[in-house]
Amino acid sequence: MGSEADHCFEEFVRGRSTHLFRLALVLTGWHEAAAQDLLQIALERAYRRRWLLFREGGSPEPYVRRVLANAATDWRRALRRRAESHLGPAAADLAVEDRTGQVADRDLLLRALAALPPRQRAVLVLRYWEDLPDDQIAATLNCSRGTVRSLAWHGLARLRQLTGVRSAGDPNVATNTGERHE
Repeated sequence: MGSEADHCFEEFVRGRSTHLFRLALVLTGWHEAAAQDLLQIALERAYRRRWLLFREGGSPEPYVRRVLANAATDWRRALRRRAESHLGPAAADLAVEDRTGQVADRDLLLRALAALPPRQRAVLVLRYWEDLPDDQIAATLNCSRGTVRSLAWHGLARLRQLTGVRSAGDPNVATNTGERHE
């Protein structure tokens, strides 16, 4: 079984490591070195459990996602404890216009996402980047579905606040004609 599990794990790493690295990048706020470290941690832990993860045709991906989310939370906490800021500008600086005059929506969103608390960011990334249902997110983060929904709601509200985007239910949202609903 050992060599079969080794082979399955090698195939998994070849096929999914690029996707998992992108997930790690989003979870760390596009901090490349930290994302590499987190992916290495997750794959190392999965390798140690390969015989269990591949039993009966299973996949280590849910386990690796969970390790990535938890490791990203730990990484952010360590940064706060050391009072080092490798995370980019403060939330107040997010609305700065691009020097070339073009709107940088993606950059703004990524910066705002990086400014969120780790669990809110993890829920939003798993829901909208990984397209996972609430049940799988709850299992990944070891919390209830209600907690997932609450974290998602608060995370989206904070993203709207950081990016200056208003909710569709806001009566002051501009229409396509530029008029405001009153």
